[in-house]
This record gives sequence, structure tokens and C-alpha cells, in this order.
Amino acid sequence: MNNAQRGLTQHMYMGEDWREHLQSENDGTMRIKAHGDMKVDARIVTDQNHLAKYADDRGPEQLVNAASLPGIVGEAWAMADWHFGYGLPIGGVIATDTEAGELGGAISPGGVGFDINCGVRVLALEATIDDIPNIKKLGGRIAGRIPAGASGKGGLDISMSDLDEIISGGAQSAADLGFGHSKDLENLESGGRLETNNVELSTRAKERGMRALGTLGSGNHFLEIQCVESVEDNETAKHWGLYEGQLLAMIHSGSRGLGHQVCSEHSRKLEQMYKRDGNRWYNENWDFHVADRQLACAPFHSKEGQQYLDDMNGAANFAFANRSALAHRLREVLTLEMGIDGEAKTLYDVAHNIAKVETHMIHGKNCQCAVHRKGATRAFGGDQLELNSHFKITGQPVLVPGDMGTGSWIMSGPISGQNQAFGSSCHGAGRSLSRTKAKKTIDGKALKQKLENSGIRVHASTPNVLSEEAPDAYKDVDEVIELTSKAGLARPVARIIPKVVVKG
Repeated sequence: MNNAQRGLTQHMYMGEDWREHLQSENDGTMRIKAHGDMKVDARIVTDQNHLAKYADDRGPEQLVNAASLPGIVGEAWAMADWHFGYGLPIGGVIATDTEAGELGGAISPGGVGFDINCGVRVLALEATIDDIPNIKKLGGRIAGRIPAGASGKGGLDISMSDLDEIISGGAQSAADLGFGHSKDLENLESGGRLETNNVELSTRAKERGMRALGTLGSGNHFLEIQCVESVEDNETAKHWGLYEGQLLAMIHSGSRGLGHQVCSEHSRKLEQMYKRDGNRWYNENWDFHVADRQLACAPFHSKEGQQYLDDMNGAANFAFANRSALAHRLREVLTLEMGIDGEAKTLYDVAHNIAKVETHMIHGKNCQCAVHRKGATRAFGGDQLELNSHFKITGQPVLVPGDMGTGSWIMSGPISGQNQAFGSSCHGAGRSLSRTKAKKTIDGKALKQKLENSGIRVHASTPNVLSEEAPDAYKDVDEVIELTSKAGLARPVARIIPKVVVKG
């Protein structure tokens, strides 16, 4: 039984209508007051117009379900790019107290997602579009050098011992193997490496990883050459070395099949430990109830919880290494085509689909939390110890891909302190159409022609990919940024538009 089939048989939502408990906070967010089995309120980064425009009730229903997880603290959040997902909506942010009860609050694979550490890296060039001798040729060379698609064909040649090093060492191990720069590490979230103790990946997960290093993948994964269209925060942009007309490269990819396998195996194992109990699901070993079996979870300090955390961190390290390898391959093309003008410096690299142990202030007290960000990114303040000192006076760069026809954004976390959503922000525009509906209603070939007529070079493996990832399949990224800013989660720094698009 595949994930979709399991989902159809397992979905159970709380019967009470969440809209009866909805109220506007007048700050770019709306609140769903706790009701039924909810232990905390839910907050959605939205307003009445945005909510009405994207009126798929399933995402908020999933957020309501998540608000009943064991050990949950604060509020259950949905970023402005929220949409329906597996267990927790994409754009969901929840935090559980790692010290709640005897073994700690919940850690849930469904609350993290299948593409572990799907994330974004932005590289800045000291060049403008006028410095590219032939944009068509450059696009073709990048598409030829950067493998894209579901198969993983074209991955870098590594040994099993190399893979083990990457799983434990992340981006540093990729650099040691010659697939990246050590000088990039200070500008990667968590330095491009999460701590691992006893990773136990299956043979199947490792086999999938062996083929995939240095590949983009399919779906919403992409590599774009972009241009800074406008600067909204001059002081921050100047500090980061950004200016209007500048060329950037944005890489959006993750842990590929290795991470998907890790999530699938842990989700399946935990889901099998839950039995139906009325309109909920129950695990008698831990006395845990969940509203939806897709949110199956383990106590943080349990054997199962710690093994998932370790394996998830290993998959996240592979994703950091993968983006390093992709950046390495891109740099080779840029140097070949543009010489010294093609040198690219990593601005930042952020993770989505991750659970991290962080300390947050909850009801006036410090709480060690397992913060699940599913289709959401950190937006840390400049005074957070983990950040490179370069970002102390600006806050952390927040990288927000939009769509391939409209544009993307670079935002920043606060200069100091944390925002109200556990230091989190949106991670993109968010889907407004399902992939199935997009394929049925959007002509991929016509879209490609339209984009190229507007000056955007597009390289995609199939017309279906273009249909699924069409601008009309996504929310208005500018609206998402406006809501995110109004809610005080991150501030806009620069708007960027695509020039070359490579998709799987």
C-alpha cells in the first residue's frame, strides 16, 4: 500500500468545524481557538481574503489535528504558504516539549515530511546579466551538467564509505571529497551538519543515496539563475553584498530518495504501532493518542524517537552535501562560461522539512523543544549563537522561492530575538493547485513558449513537469511575503526574478 492509499484509509479529522473557532488577530494571522482534543491554539499566517482565495479546508484541519499531539507547546502554526500535506500541512510548524512526561513529548516523521532537509541555497555572483556572453548557451550547459528528474541518473560516483562519511559529516564531508568549498560552511544552516550518534539507515535507503549525490530531483526542485529586480532593505542588502541587477543562483533540492526512504520506513513502523480508538488512534506502549494516524509519533526520549531523530539527521546531512555538490557542479559551468565573473559565493543555505532541538520561551519559561518545520524555514534573529557573525547585525537570510514565472524573495529574520512562530517563516509560495489538477488544466508546451517569450530560458525533462510547476499552480508569492512581513516573522530584503530555469 502506498502513502496516498494509506492516507485515504487512515484520515480521521476532529468532527467539530474549526471555522466556528476562527478569529482574526489583525496582524497577518488568524487564530483557531483550542477546542475538542486540541491542547494549544492554532495560528495561520493569513487574512480573510487570503483564506477565502485558497479555501481548501484540509490544511487547517490537519493543523487542528496536530494541535492535539502529546507534549505540544506554544501554538501550532501554518505559514502563509500552507497547503494540504501528509499528516501536517506543508508550511506547518509545531514544537513539543522534549521533557514532557516520562519520555518526552512527540517527535513525528509526518510532522517533518518525506523529503528530509529539502532546502534552498543561494549563491551570489559579482556579475550582471550583461556579463553573460550567451544566456541560451549558459542555460544549455547548466541543464547538461545538473542532472534533474526522478531517477537520480547522473549522480556523482561515490563509494559506500564515502556515503557513510557524508551521512555523518554533511557538507564538510562533501567538501573533503572535492564536491564543495569548506569556506561555504559558515553560511550554511547548522554549518551544514547535524549531530548523529547511531544512524541505522536501511540498505535500500543507502542504495538510493549512492545514486543521487549532485542531482536535483523532480517536482518542485530546481536550479535557477536569477537577477535582483528590486531591493527593499538597502542597509541589509548592502551588508550582504546584494544590489539591483546582480545575478544569483538558487538551488532547491533535498535528500532525494535516501531521505524519502528514511521517512517512509519510520512512518510505516510507527503507524503500525497505533490502533483505532473511536475517532482517534492510540499507542498503549506510551499512552499516546493522535487524531490522524499520519501523525504517528514516538516520545522524544524513547528508543524509537531517538532512532528517528538520528536517521533524520543523517538524511539531512546527505541533503546538505547534495546542495554542496550541486553548487560545485554549477560553479564549474559558470567558470567555464564566464571565467572569473562566474565565481559564486554562498549567501546562505536553509533547511525545510526538519525537526530541531531548540530552546524557546514558552509562557515566560525556557523550554527545550523539538521544533518540527515542514515546508517552513528558520528565520532566526541576529543574536542567536548559531549564526555566523556576519549576520549579527541583520538577522538570518530567509530564502523564499516563488514560481518560475513570477519571482522569488530573500528575506531576513529579526535583528535580535525570535519571532512568535518559534523563529520560523514561510519557505516558498505554496501550492494553490494539486499536481493532478495542474496537469489537467495547464498546457506545459504553451507555458514554456510563454516563459521564453518573456526572456526566461526553461529546461525541463517533460511538459508535465512544467504543467505541475506552472506559476498558476502556486499562490501569489508577493502576497505570501506581505503576510509574512505583517505577522512579524521576517522582513523583505530583495525581490529576484528568474532568467534560466532547470527543472526535473
